Amino acid sequence: MEVLNQVVAGGQFRMLKEPLGFLKLLEWLFAIFAFATCGTYSGEFRLSVECVNKSESDLNIEVEFGYPFRLHQVYFDVPACKGTEVEKVFLIGDYSSSAEFFVTIAVFAFLYSLAATVVYLFMENKYRENNKGPMIDFVITAVFAFMWLVSSCAWAKGLSDVKLATDPDNVIEGLDVCKKEGNTCKELKDPVISGLNTSVVFGFLNLVLWTGNLWFVFKETGWSAPFAKYPPAAPEKQPAPDTYADSYNQGSGYVQQDSYGQQGGYQPEYNQQGYGQPDPYAQQGGYGQAAPTSFSNQM
Repeated sequence: MEVLNQVVAGGQFRMLKEPLGFLKLLEWLFAIFAFATCGTYSGEFRLSVECVNKSESDLNIEVEFGYPFRLHQVYFDVPACKGTEVEKVFLIGDYSSSAEFFVTIAVFAFLYSLAATVVYLFMENKYRENNKGPMIDFVITAVFAFMWLVSSCAWAKGLSDVKLATDPDNVIEGLDVCKKEGNTCKELKDPVISGLNTSVVFGFLNLVLWTGNLWFVFKETGWSAPFAKYPPAAPEKQPAPDTYADSYNQGSGYVQQDSYGQQGGYQPEYNQQGYGQPDPYAQQGGYGQAAPTSFSNQM
């Protein structure tokens, strides 16, 4: 049980929510319906032969047939209306080739869909490695799509022939005893062919599924990348040089004017009150910068 839990925990079940995995699961399911409805079929029809001599009549003749529809091997006994004499009558036709071909394709499609689903769930990394998995998957899917087309068409034609060969009215027309005057042959029961009709429907549904899945598998191969057209990238606008300067000055707080000259303090312009002009402090008797002070002379 722990091993099973580990396997389930390691699976990438999100793949079943994507078209690639979901369609593969449908292919697996529809393949089962296709070969089950055809490969397990068995049917019968009944008729009656009433002779002039009532004691020689057989009012309930059952004829059974089924897959693989080798009808030429199916026979039944009818009264010859000549005492106790009985004739052995065979059905006409051998339709096993189309039926067996259809079932074979369905079985192999079932097996491949099951294997591909397991790979999607538990070996996704190996499946996508170097795109080998999608490429192989695409080729096999294309082959099965074509095989579904051929086998479904062949089986549809074969089924129509089976219906004609097992129609009680057509069988009665081929009986010599029914052509004699006084003898009466009647159809009692037609074969039920609805299951075989369903198998043909599932065959063409599988064709649609496998053909539609080709697109999703093709996208995984990477073959469409060289043909993909990407919209051209919009050219990036380059701001003007003045814009850089303005944004720099406004954002950082640095200005081109000298802050020291406007806010007072040390004046870099020496010509206004410097050495070339008289100092107002010197005129009032204060300390000036016109001449150096010598403490040695005062002493």
